[in-house]
Amino acid sequence: MNHILQIGLIGAGRIARVHARTIAYRVASAELAAVADPVPAAAQALAETYRIGRIAPDYQSILADPAIDAVLICTPTDTHADLIVAAAAAGKHIFCEKPVALSLAQTDAAVSAAECAGVTLQIGFNRRFDANFARVRRAVADGEIGTVEIVHIISRDPAPPPIAYVGPSGGIFLDMTIHDWDMARFLTGSEITEVYVQGGVMVDPAIGAAGDIDTHVTLLRFASGAIGSIDNSRRAVYGYDQRAEVFGSKGVIQTQNNYPNSAVISTRESVRRDLPLNFFMDRYVEAFAAEIESFAAAVATGQPVAVTGHDARAALVVALAAKRSYAEGRPVAISEIC
Repeated sequence: MNHILQIGLIGAGRIARVHARTIAYRVASAELAAVADPVPAAAQALAETYRIGRIAPDYQSILADPAIDAVLICTPTDTHADLIVAAAAAGKHIFCEKPVALSLAQTDAAVSAAECAGVTLQIGFNRRFDANFARVRRAVADGEIGTVEIVHIISRDPAPPPIAYVGPSGGIFLDMTIHDWDMARFLTGSEITEVYVQGGVMVDPAIGAAGDIDTHVTLLRFASGAIGSIDNSRRAVYGYDQRAEVFGSKGVIQTQNNYPNSAVISTRESVRRDLPLNFFMDRYVEAFAAEIESFAAAVATGQPVAVTGHDARAALVVALAAKRSYAEGRPVAISEIC
């Protein structure tokens, strides 16, 4: 009988609820053995809803439990690196939500700790596991569209986050666009070499007052010679907008948004359909399941994970370059950061 990966969940917030639901109902190769959160009521509610084995008083008790094979880190960004280091020291395999940290020094220390301990570390860039984007990657890797020349990624949230979230998260480049930096590398199979940001505050003045922006278009250059763009907004009134296009010497591949149904209503006045799925909790249901299954398989077999600490670092470097580009109003080479 195959061993079912016993996971300790650290954190009981929004993304923790997504993973708890995913593991409880969609992943047979793993189960949640315990949950810990500084707010006991949040951990209690999560445990009751998703049949989690026990509520731990703190994350240290999860790390000290020999029955737990791995931890799933779903805490605020500024705690990730320290938790990775502690989990590695305890010999636990680690799945950590993005990003690992807001600085390269902390990221490097955390990734190094996992490598030195010999534990598996996977980062939660779930969009790589989405069937649409995986198909784009396959088309590029197999040469179906020839040599990649232009990449365009659209990622727009349905509404901005709470203002209290903006600062600790690292802001739009390190929190929201971090997925898109990773997707650009993933889809093309090439490293980003330069970024140039144009952006501003167009959605909520409070975001600007918090020291961030909510809208940007960033131009990219890749080591392969391709060029690209990323289009981000914190507000898309019609729902969660997640699209990509890769144009090559032999053709183009595009992905569209996911919808709750395929029905189209046609009348004398219009042809229309329902709005796209509203946010990541609904849009990436299958991707969340696939990434946890991939992590469990990597732990079981000892094979490399699909999303590594190196991938986390590479996305962070681009994010820091984009932040500098916006601040200084100029193109920034990735070599300036790393």
